Amino acid sequence: MATRESPRRREVLDVLRAAPSPLGVAETAERIGVHPNTVRFHLDILVAEGLVERRAEPSPGRGRPRTVYTARPGMDRGGMRDYRLLARILLSRWASADPATAREEAIQTGRAWGAHLVQPLPPFEEPTAERSVAALLALLGELGFAPRAEGVEESGGPPRRIRLRHCPFLELAEEHGKLVCPLHLGLMQGALTRLDAPLTATGLEPFAEPDSCVAHLAETKAA
Repeated sequence: MATRESPRRREVLDVLRAAPSPLGVAETAERIGVHPNTVRFHLDILVAEGLVERRAEPSPGRGRPRTVYTARPGMDRGGMRDYRLLARILLSRWASADPATAREEAIQTGRAWGAHLVQPLPPFEEPTAERSVAALLALLGELGFAPRAEGVEESGGPPRRIRLRHCPFLELAEEHGKLVCPLHLGLMQGALTRLDAPLTATGLEPFAEPDSCVAHLAETKAA
């Protein structure tokens, strides 16, 4: 269990942070009011997580060195996170621009990141439509879109559609779909361009069905 999910471990860490000097197990346990073995268990985990430093302190007499603990300096990483709020803040600034300009900037940003995120084909491997779509599906799968290729003709060839059955940014897409969805389209276009694919994503239908969005593919040159 992570420290932020363990109230007792958080309490041990807070005691160490508030102490003006390093504390031993017994001292820490006394301040919390629990058994030393309980504190020792949590201290071991805090040390393993890199939040607490353990060292031996020389004894003033002939006794064994005393093991003491101090909290490592740094920002408290046990608090809450709200990256969705950050995304909303950034998108709201974008949304205040001219709609056509904002959409084009979203697409261009998606293209840049799509080219960055995709795993290029090995050297000397021909970038066929089938291989390119497979690489795109792998990328979309890693990002959490749960993609499924559709529309393969009986005569063969690449799929004509990719159904996205999950949106990892669903709430943001519902609120800022005019930005998030073009971003997704650009991401697919950038990935296919990076792969030197003979096809591209020509459009994205947001919520084409209640449970999915649909991206459309078309050839750009002869395979």
